Amino acid sequence: MTEHSINSFRRFLLYRMEDECRVSGIGTVAEGVQFSSGRCVITWLTRTPSVAVYENISEVEIVHGHGGKTEVRWIDPQENDPDSDPALTTSA
Repeated sequence: MTEHSINSFRRFLLYRMEDECRVSGIGTVAEGVQFSSGRCVITWLTRTPSVAVYENISEVEIVHGHGGKTEVRWIDPQENDPDSDPALTTSA
């Protein structure tokens, strides 16, 4: 069994700029975690909450990105990750 550090998973939010389906609304619509395996779990912050599992972050973006109308916003950036938003990084 491989030992993993506490930093081997990352939290993220799904932020929707436009709700074309008129179901989840706009703003932060889901919370997620990417595990060290690359698999992701998201939970929806809607009136009908659910939890879903994906093989990787690309699948999350393909299914829920709506052509750029929803974006992944990392809370825990990886080192040297140019796509991380430092404004969302939380301090311990």
